[in-house]
Amino acid sequence: MMSEKAGYSLMIHGGAGALDNIRDSDTAVRYLESLRGILEHGRDILGLGGSALEAVEACASLLEDDPVFNAGCGSVLNEDGKVEMDAAIMDGRDLSAGAVAAVDNIANPIQLARLVMTMSEHVLLIAEGAERFAEHCGMERAPENYFYTPDRIEQLKLARLKHKVMLDHDSTEEDSEDQKYGTIGAVAYDMQGNLAAATSTGGIVNKRMGRVGDSPIIGAGVYADNETCAVSATGYGEDFMRTVIAKTISDFVYLKDMDAEEATRAGIEYLRRRVKGRGGVIVIDRNGNCSSGFTTKKMIHGWIEKGGEAVVRF
Repeated sequence: MMSEKAGYSLMIHGGAGALDNIRDSDTAVRYLESLRGILEHGRDILGLGGSALEAVEACASLLEDDPVFNAGCGSVLNEDGKVEMDAAIMDGRDLSAGAVAAVDNIANPIQLARLVMTMSEHVLLIAEGAERFAEHCGMERAPENYFYTPDRIEQLKLARLKHKVMLDHDSTEEDSEDQKYGTIGAVAYDMQGNLAAATSTGGIVNKRMGRVGDSPIIGAGVYADNETCAVSATGYGEDFMRTVIAKTISDFVYLKDMDAEEATRAGIEYLRRRVKGRGGVIVIDRNGNCSSGFTTKKMIHGWIEKGGEAVVRF
């Protein structure tokens, strides 16, 4: 993933899992085309001198807007047939962070997380409190039908029939590993050497009302520190919370002087060994080096490293 052109790097992801059910299909093409277009949008921001924070918010917002991903429009439905979304954003310059959890009627939760970071004295707001804050900031609310898609409705019906929670793109086969863990995220390194990270998700199908995953938890699903790296995670949230995986990877950089590739490898090994964690991460280190790692068969992700070509892959 190395190039020596411009001094900015960008990575995005759209979920991890087996993904065999969408590979070589129209849906697969749809995923990859979306990622490539969003990467190029991020390039425009960073190439013109925009900040890493601006880039990750913009890229995450576009991923939320695309119903093929489990975030924003197209989020999965909880046990009550409702959308409850989580998101967080972090600025590596001063460790500023903002997050929201269990929100609905917010088209772009990542933008609300940014407002929590910049317009409040808090880091995390949840549910009705977060939505009240959105109104205070003048953020428009989206109608419920904006979020629903036929695929998500069918997923909920199937999960209810089986009396279980399901992950985004679970197979209809009871014990199949062919499933996709739905979260979106972005990490960036700008031309001033600053890092930022953003993560957003709709969670898991048929989840209990009020369930919160790793995405809005600083150090679990998202982390950024100019002294170390920027991380966004996607996977089974409970695994990532128990291992505080994003901060763990950052600590490998800080304490062991590892680069992105080494720290990612060490973090994924720890995730697998300690909790048999399912999912993956994207990482950019303090020198703009890009890396990714996952314990699932695949992860939908893409990157631009040091101003090079945009690469997307499963």
